[in-house]
Amino acid sequence: MSGRPTRWIVFAVQTLWTHGQVGYNGLMSWDIIGHEWAVQLLQKHIVRGQVRHAYLFTGPDSIGKRTLALRFAQALNCQRGAQDGSVCGECRACRLTREGTYPDMHLVEAEEGAAVLKVDQIRNLQRQLALTPYEAKWRVALLLRFHQAHDSAANALLKTLEEPSPHVVILLTARSAESLLPTIVSRCELFNLRPPTREELEGVLIEKGESEENARLLAGISSGRPGYAIQAIENPEILERRASILDDLIHLLGKNRAERFAYVENVSRGKSVQQLREYAEDALIAWGGLWRDVLVRTAEAKTAAQNPDRREDIDQLASKLNHDHVICALRSTMESLDAIHSYGNVRMVLETLMLDLPTFSYT
Repeated sequence: MSGRPTRWIVFAVQTLWTHGQVGYNGLMSWDIIGHEWAVQLLQKHIVRGQVRHAYLFTGPDSIGKRTLALRFAQALNCQRGAQDGSVCGECRACRLTREGTYPDMHLVEAEEGAAVLKVDQIRNLQRQLALTPYEAKWRVALLLRFHQAHDSAANALLKTLEEPSPHVVILLTARSAESLLPTIVSRCELFNLRPPTREELEGVLIEKGESEENARLLAGISSGRPGYAIQAIENPEILERRASILDDLIHLLGKNRAERFAYVENVSRGKSVQQLREYAEDALIAWGGLWRDVLVRTAEAKTAAQNPDRREDIDQLASKLNHDHVICALRSTMESLDAIHSYGNVRMVLETLMLDLPTFSYT
């Protein structure tokens, strides 16, 4: 496979988790983990009357794009805190925006079971945005995962961005600016969200009532994705699925090509295309995290393990494989994730990865 191995290797070895500036003015009311710099800037736009007509929030899945966009939408129309950019969370606008029923808030995303956001959805949104606000200052449109938009849908939205209405604010979320049309990106205020530090995320989880041990584990395996950590707390099945996925990888390393292909066939059986894609994304992120830990161990780098509960597996893999084999495994895994995100054939991507993984006896 071809891809961007350097980006993933650098990320793996250095674990580039960065964070922003200290926030101000009602920051806590936004209930955002990390992204203080973004909250501060968005609040300034409101306070100074400099709200842009379109914003684009980018970053990895579960990093907080949707949450930040929703808080901004609440702050724009909050009936109690609009003067300082804070969010009360209790007024009619805040409550109904959170619930998705506010008449001046329009949420658009790919329909359940659909792989793309369709042009008809954008056209319907345009008809709604043409109306004056029902009761608020702004009509706000939140388009989630716009990297999933069909080309025709993206082109349709472009017209709205080129001729913005003075009472409309459009919010987009996407994995990266590169995944969208440059003409769309150029018409938006871009917020590229960065993961909080592991220590910052761990501290927030402890404040929320998690034990130090569990907070350390969640901060590690989430790779700086606050949404994943919160979801894992609320749904224990997420950690159970992760454990099973990592066990699958260890098991596969001792199998031949036919047995590995049988594994792909087995996990594909009974799943829709979207379900298989979601499973593959979960597996590749988890496998990439484990390979990252093995790489750090073989390089003798002094970096905390991302998977502290799998130390025995990390030690075994580091003792059985040389540094080059681990780099190859990590590169292939993350290139496979890139291919999945680019809507490659999931089964073909997984089968190709099976050929690239190293083979050895784990016992």
